[in-house]
Amino acid sequence: IDVDEMNSRIIQGYLEASNVQVVDEMVKMITAQRAYEINSKTIQTSDEMLQLINNLKR
Repeated sequence: IDVDEMNSRIIQGYLEASNVQVVDEMVKMITAQRAYEINSKTIQTSDEMLQLINNLKR
């Protein structure tokens, strides 16, 4: 690709803006982490219940 085709400019004193919304991404990450923790706890509780049921059969 030729530089002329890219239509890009460099301007002194300007700041490049990020294309990522940091706050939104942090909220999504915290939400995903909490969901993971809840799912992990659910699996752990289910496993404990199955072990208890197995022990009751004996």
